[in-house]
Amino acid sequence: MKTLTEKPLIYSYRDHRTVVGILGMALPFVLFLGALIVFQTGMQDSISSYYHTGMRNVFVGALWAIGLCLLSYKGYERIDDMAGNFACVSAMGITLFPTAPQVNPSIEASWIGGVHLFFGALFFLTLIYFSLCLFTKTHPEKTPTLGKLLRNKIYRGCGYSMALCMLLILIYFVLPNKEGSFLERINPVFLLETIAILAFGLSWLAKGDDIQVRLNLQ
Repeated sequence: MKTLTEKPLIYSYRDHRTVVGILGMALPFVLFLGALIVFQTGMQDSISSYYHTGMRNVFVGALWAIGLCLLSYKGYERIDDMAGNFACVSAMGITLFPTAPQVNPSIEASWIGGVHLFFGALFFLTLIYFSLCLFTKTHPEKTPTLGKLLRNKIYRGCGYSMALCMLLILIYFVLPNKEGSFLERINPVFLLETIAILAFGLSWLAKGDDIQVRLNLQ
């Protein structure tokens, strides 16, 4: 039976992961709809491009909130805690070094945009690590329950989905003669980033039901 001190801890961790999942899954839709309805701004090339729209404060605030939640995440081992720290730093770096404007960026803005891409890649690589390596861990002396095995499939599916989206984005960037093509017109980077963020959010929502494993490791 759980003690009175364990129960609030369980709910706290569940709420923490739920907040991370919801913030992540809501971000692309809030940015798109907010820009469209409030500022009459169409879909941007990428989620980061909303920094240069009227939704800048929402973009920055959401990423800092997600980053701080990831910073407070405590895993099984020190490397898990470090992953949360990396995710936090990279989320903040994405906002401190914004992507270059879509039209006529200066040389300085282009260099800053390069740093932005580095932090963006680090952010998603860390999220992939969470889903594939951290969330799938199980107490070595215990047999995983059916629920845990099912959640592991969700975590891996989300992790591989994020990795595939990042690979497709990379391929798109190196494609020749894509200006004016069908791919460019459907904003593939924004769509792939949205899919990746939805996968990230889903894995954190699923993780909310796996707190008891962590408590048993203490």
